[in-house]
Amino acid sequence: MDDAEQTDIGGEPLLRFRDDEPHDEPAVTLDSFVAGQTNATAVRLEAGDDARALLPFLEQLALVEVSFPSFRDGRGYSAARILREGGYRGELRAAGDVLVDQLPFMRRCGFDSFAPEAELDAAALTRALARYDHHYQPAADAAVPVWRSRHG
Repeated sequence: MDDAEQTDIGGEPLLRFRDDEPHDEPAVTLDSFVAGQTNATAVRLEAGDDARALLPFLEQLALVEVSFPSFRDGRGYSAARILREGGYRGELRAAGDVLVDQLPFMRRCGFDSFAPEAELDAAALTRALARYDHHYQPAADAAVPVWRSRHG
């Protein structure tokens, strides 16, 4: 299953692509964080929250959890990319209605931790993660686009 580790945190399944320990501090809302609870090290972004509000605080955050209320809601992808391109190196967790076929794309945007509502089938996850050997566009991950490999 690639370099993933499946664990439980607080009784919930967690799929991680990180070597450090899972962050188990409860995440505060973005509103609470920017309103003065800036000593928190974990923040939860809801759909529609502006991830750019966290950019001045990236060094102190160990976890940013991004809510996916529906698999059709793609705003979390943008939040992940904004945070990674802004220099965030901590755990970036997609939580909620996360489907197995979305994981490769979420990983490309910078997610390295997943807390899906429904259990993911291990065989389907392995197939999804191995599906694409090459990528055509640059993303928040370190994959070199195939056109750059071919044409410099």
